[in-house]
Amino acid sequence: MAKKWQISRRRMLQGIGATIALPVLEAMGKPLSTAFPVKSPIRSAFFYMPNGVHPEHWNPKEIGTNFSLTRQLAPLAKLKNDVSILGNLMNQNSIFKGADGHYAKSASLLTCMPIRQTIGDNISSGGVSLDQVIANKIGKNTLFPSLEYGLDRITTGVDINVGFTRLYGSSISWQSPQKPMSKEIDPKLAFDRLFKSFVPGANVKDDPWKKSILDAVLDDANSLKRNLGRSDQDKLSEYLESIRSVEKRILNEDQREKFSTQISPDIRRELTRVNQNIEDYQEKYAGVDITEKTRLMLDIMVLAFWSDASRVSTFMFGNSVSNRSFSFLDGVKGNHHSFSHHMDKPVLQEQYLRIAIWHVEQYAYFLERLKGIKEGDKTLLDNSMAVFTSDLRDGNRHSPRDLPILLGGHGGGKIKSGQNLSFEKETPLANLYLSMLQAQNFQMKQFGDSTNILSPLMA
Repeated sequence: MAKKWQISRRRMLQGIGATIALPVLEAMGKPLSTAFPVKSPIRSAFFYMPNGVHPEHWNPKEIGTNFSLTRQLAPLAKLKNDVSILGNLMNQNSIFKGADGHYAKSASLLTCMPIRQTIGDNISSGGVSLDQVIANKIGKNTLFPSLEYGLDRITTGVDINVGFTRLYGSSISWQSPQKPMSKEIDPKLAFDRLFKSFVPGANVKDDPWKKSILDAVLDDANSLKRNLGRSDQDKLSEYLESIRSVEKRILNEDQREKFSTQISPDIRRELTRVNQNIEDYQEKYAGVDITEKTRLMLDIMVLAFWSDASRVSTFMFGNSVSNRSFSFLDGVKGNHHSFSHHMDKPVLQEQYLRIAIWHVEQYAYFLERLKGIKEGDKTLLDNSMAVFTSDLRDGNRHSPRDLPILLGGHGGGKIKSGQNLSFEKETPLANLYLSMLQAQNFQMKQFGDSTNILSPLMA
């Protein structure tokens, strides 16, 4: 029989049509003094970085747990015991005869199956991506089976240099071989998707997001607090403040859009068209600093994991062949894809390296956020697995061998972290994915072209 201090794992804060899922609280199980803590779910995140890395500054020299981080991995200094570097993994099925481009590598990154070469809409990734395999199994337990985020909109057309549709470079998540998952690239829309759907009847005149979704659940939150212990009260306050922080950062930026309600539809259409053209130009060529946008998206991913809105997410830092300008970084004056074809020139390699460091910094930010959130006697990072990788090692050579791969988190105690591992050359990338599936107790003996699990990773 449930006691007064016990609440359901699926407990929501509710008010005026708004609903927010709660993080794991001690009150969701028996008192810690008399029983084991609540078993937390495992979260899985997959980060894709386009264009590869500087291969000479990626892998540490020392194998095992006593290793020194390289320049590109330096942002992980505070997370050294929470991340493993995996060497010599390869996606064999990303090699496509007659095509030395990016698309066969990015589209198959999470399927580990050969794609169909096409310039039309008869696309095929060869299989279902790993994130969707996980989502199909556990997605029914959350509000959203999976989340797909990124920074670039879908690219259409054909890359005539290699004879592939550019659609292959716009998604790493595939619900079926013929159906890529569309990704959200706008922080406000991503945030709205998680929470605003619980506010029925919203309209332009009375949009609850011009206020705050937290205001709608405040009474319920205060009532709940009175029945929680001090530790849970602090945890709930921290959780709600985290949501409030993201709200403020998004809503304040959008206040300038209020004027749009006072103009005619024709003017609004023209403003939208011109604004879109400016955004396209800035993102591709003007070197706009996308760090804040990136971190907003990562904050939303953290909130989704924390609230159990979803347990699976992908994030694309850019589409395949991304030529985003990184001129906002010190010492960088140019575009990513261009620098990836550095021709071994030191001045270009240095800028290529700095761009890779920026990407690792964002990954580290995400992991640090997870590590800073307590979940029972563990942290969110303890109960997560977060892969960071590119679909090729060095953009100058388009090589899919020895991919740059990081695995963060401890998989609920099933993953050994804090290691620099070097496997046999051309070990299937799918072996990592099979290991992750088995860490979640999936009864699967094969994924893609896997041959075995990565035993040194398994606790």
